[in-house]
Amino acid sequence: MVKPFDIVVAADLKDGIGKDQTLPWKLSGDMAYFKELTCSVTSPGMSNAVIMGRKTWESIPPKFRPLSGRLNIVLTRDAGFELPAGVLKAGDFEEALSFCQTPHVENIFVIGGGAIFAQSMHHAALNRLYLTDVHAVYPCDTFLPPYKEDFELVSSSPIRCENGVEYCFKIYRKL
Repeated sequence: MVKPFDIVVAADLKDGIGKDQTLPWKLSGDMAYFKELTCSVTSPGMSNAVIMGRKTWESIPPKFRPLSGRLNIVLTRDAGFELPAGVLKAGDFEEALSFCQTPHVENIFVIGGGAIFAQSMHHAALNRLYLTDVHAVYPCDTFLPPYKEDFELVSSSPIRCENGVEYCFKIYRKL
């Protein structure tokens, strides 16, 4: 039995998630939420894993790579792609999940990008979708695959406003 995993993503009103391999908005509250969510564990000695594609890895500013306090797994078909010590490289999504099937990994989070979300959105082990719902439209070139028919809204935070942009945190459960 494969451990369940969750998706963490921020999307605008048209499900846009990125532009030119970067986030089209700057929301420090969203970044803090992302870090808290993906770092928090309930048992001492445990850690969480974050699975991302190569482009998402490259979009993280170098001073923040690898994402601290988490097992970083990067999906790439490029066998020669160099990663720092301690960062795992997977050739496909199933291999990335297999790296997480150890007793010390508590939670698994898929964090992007678009191609990885497309691969994981209908996976049998997907449990929850943590969505930062950005209440604006940006000129995005990467989008979240359709998901609303396959998920049920579990909770929604109060609306926040930062840099003139309203957003909230929603949690969906896969049906």
